[in-house]
Amino acid sequence: MTHLQQPDALGSSRSVRVLLVDDHAVVRQGLRLFLGLDPLIDVVGEAANGEEALSEAARLRPDVVIMDLMMPVMDGITATRLLRRQLPDTEVIALTSTLEEHKVNGAIDAGAMGYMLKDASSDTLAEAIHAAARGEVRLHPEAARRLVRDFRSPEMRENLTPKEVIVLQLIAHGHSNRDIAQDQGVAEATVKTHVSRLLGKLGLESRTQAALYALRHGLATLDEG
Repeated sequence: MTHLQQPDALGSSRSVRVLLVDDHAVVRQGLRLFLGLDPLIDVVGEAANGEEALSEAARLRPDVVIMDLMMPVMDGITATRLLRRQLPDTEVIALTSTLEEHKVNGAIDAGAMGYMLKDASSDTLAEAIHAAARGEVRLHPEAARRLVRDFRSPEMRENLTPKEVIVLQLIAHGHSNRDIAQDQGVAEATVKTHVSRLLGKLGLESRTQAALYALRHGLATLDEG
C-alpha cells in the first residue's frame, strides 16, 4: 500500500502488544481474529469506548492502540489526545469507516501515529501496527492526500539545520529513529534530539505532523518509498 512509508524489512522479533478499542463487539472480535494470524501481534485487551480505553491502556501498557473514532461516553479523538499525554510511549492508530476530513485532521492533531480505514486488509493493518510500534508513520493514501492539502503548520520559529532537514525527510519517508540513526551513522539518542528540536522549531506536536510538513513544503512526496 502506498503511504508515507518505507517498510522495515528487518522487522522485530518481539510481539507487539495491542489494545482494541471499538464500541461494536463484532468489530473487536473480527480484529482479534485477523490479527491473531500474526504471531508477532499480541492482542492484550479490548475496550468499548474512550473512557474504557484510557483505563485499560493504563493497566495493560500496550505498544499500540487501535482506536475507533465514533464511540459513546468518550470519542476516539478525545481518548487519543488524553492517552498520548498519559502514555507517550503508546502509539495510536485511528481506525474508522469514513474519511471525513474533520475526523482525519482531529485524529492526527490528537497524536495518532496512523489513520486506517476499516476496509483495510488484515495484512495492511498488521503492517501498520508493526510500523507504529517502530515509530513509523502510516496513513491511508487518501487520508494522506487530504491531510497534506489541508495541513496548516505554525510559523517556523527558527530555521532547521541541514541535519534536521535530512531527519525530517527521513521521517516523512517512514523511517523510525533507529533507521535514521543507522542511515546517518549516529546514535539513536542523537536522532531523538534532532527530532525533538525540529518539532520545537516547527511548532509541531508529532512525527506525523512533521511528515505532513515535509510533504506540504516539497521536502518529500507521497510517491516516494
